[in-house]
Amino acid sequence: MSNVIYLKFTQISVSQCFSGFLRKSVKECQLLEIGINCGGSLDSKIGVIQSPPNLPGWDNISITKLFQQKYNVPVFLQNDANACVLVEWKIGAVKRSKNMIFMTLRIGLRNGLILNGKLYADTNDLDCEIGHIRLDEGDPEVYRKKGSFEGFCSGSGIIRMAQIMAVEKMEKGARVSFCESLDAVQNITKKDVAIAAAEGDKAAIVAFDKSAKYRGIGLSILIDILNPECIIIGSVYSRNPHLFNVVCISVIEKEALEPTWKVCEIVPAELGDKIGNFVNLIAAIDGVDGLK
Repeated sequence: MSNVIYLKFTQISVSQCFSGFLRKSVKECQLLEIGINCGGSLDSKIGVIQSPPNLPGWDNISITKLFQQKYNVPVFLQNDANACVLVEWKIGAVKRSKNMIFMTLRIGLRNGLILNGKLYADTNDLDCEIGHIRLDEGDPEVYRKKGSFEGFCSGSGIIRMAQIMAVEKMEKGARVSFCESLDAVQNITKKDVAIAAAEGDKAAIVAFDKSAKYRGIGLSILIDILNPECIIIGSVYSRNPHLFNVVCISVIEKEALEPTWKVCEIVPAELGDKIGNFVNLIAAIDGVDGLK
């Protein structure tokens, strides 16, 4: 279900949701329970989706109740970032760490926490909005806040900084390998910038170095406050750790307390883009475990 977007909540979209679920399920197997993961505001305890940004019109929808009525099995709802941290914690890079942080850097910056061997669930099921921490006063701006962790370190933030660098370079007559012209600036992708940085493009390298610097500052705050054993980072970082590590780790060693950063390992997400194959399964397993 997490891979399908319905622009409006209607009886048709519900039936389409059920139909898509059945097509993707192995019909020969016995259905024991169902897990659903969703971004945005929700109440996992009662199984209600509350206006997620990528599902306009899905306001206060009792999604677990709908599936329970249809399939007559237990159904569990989990915030998508929390589902991701559970997957990495149980079968990923650093299994069963007592204290760990999971962070993914796609369009936004999503986070999940394992604290004292348990999933940390905040009051509003908002997946620990670490990305809202302000790290500087300047651009880029995300969600009405300039200089946020997400603004500097998310995938869209890296693109925005690369766009700024590209415009500055091209206006001075310099060539930028990941952007052919000023008219093409809005078409820049993370992949374009990562390839250009790996090939030595100065503008791309500056964009990644700036993101790495602020990632180091942001992670230092988390390392000192939470004292985790590990931080697992997915998306663009897991594919290109070499573009971040030198700057990021040097900043952490300056900013964080030595006893905290020395015990914290920063590693790429082991499952990478495959993590989406497991999130609904882990939501179901975790839901059943919670009933025991």
